[in-house]
Amino acid sequence: MRCALWRRRAFAAAVLALATALLGAGPGEATELVVYSSRHYGNEAAFEAFKQKTGITLKILNASDAQLFERLKAEGDKTPADVLITVDAGNLWKAGTAGLLATVDSRELQTNIPTQLRDPENRWFGLTVRARTIMYSTKRVKPEELSTYAALGDPKWKGRLCLRSSSHVYNQSLLAAMIKRHGEAKAEEMVRAWVANQPILIDGDTKILEAVAAGQCDVAVTNHYYLARLLMKDPSFPVRPFWPDQQGTGVHVNISGAGVTAHSKHKTEAIRFIEFLSTPEAQAMFAKQSQEFPANPAVAPEPLLTQWGAFKMDDLNIAAAGEFQPAAIRLADRVGYK
Repeated sequence: MRCALWRRRAFAAAVLALATALLGAGPGEATELVVYSSRHYGNEAAFEAFKQKTGITLKILNASDAQLFERLKAEGDKTPADVLITVDAGNLWKAGTAGLLATVDSRELQTNIPTQLRDPENRWFGLTVRARTIMYSTKRVKPEELSTYAALGDPKWKGRLCLRSSSHVYNQSLLAAMIKRHGEAKAEEMVRAWVANQPILIDGDTKILEAVAAGQCDVAVTNHYYLARLLMKDPSFPVRPFWPDQQGTGVHVNISGAGVTAHSKHKTEAIRFIEFLSTPEAQAMFAKQSQEFPANPAVAPEPLLTQWGAFKMDDLNIAAAGEFQPAAIRLADRVGYK
């Protein structure tokens, strides 16, 4: 009798556990999302928080933007990827226009991410913001000597300017934004003046900042977070940012961002993942780990960035970084910017 009663109770408990598991999972919910990512840093805390909240695990494949783009194209509708995360809006724009990303209808993403930091067709959304700004030596340059990106073409900076190659997507996006803002003729005039100053080309933003500190050049253009990371290690590092064009269009910004792949088998969960990454909780984690600016304006930057002062960002929709990238490459070729 007792044995039969025990068996009935055990069976009822098993049925209840199964029902609970099914209700918790929801119809078709993935237990794993496959994420293709070229963003190799600052993700861990936010990804782990998503897993803890949802029970959905993440399988991450890291590679370069170009490698991920070609892989998604080759895999087509057989791809296991659910989410693409990349750096630079130009890369996201390219993936979107190639049909590799799905259109996402999410009120939460439209609320959390400002219009200029997401695709006009809602195929990708910014997660973090990086300012590509002027950097200067605190030993050899006074801030009042600086003003705009165009003013880096002033002859006083001849032999004193460090830049990254025009072949790098960060600078291609900067030139693309200049073309969108000022027109191709004016942008070409500005970049031609930079080239006339015989800039020292260095491969890598951190190396550029180290060159400024070492006296190889006095001014440069890099992404802000590279300096933040150096200052976290050495607060006496003798380089600071200058926010250009504050009386005009503002500082050029770019993003790292994400989109749901066109052939994701788990679109509902993939959207849920990106929505979580746009929340204040996840945005604060990104900011702390990477020293980038949050894309969600409800989240404050890290204290080190706040010390640099508020600044006006260019409110141009960053899709221009991709739209005008071919024109930017041709412009660089014409003026001899290698």
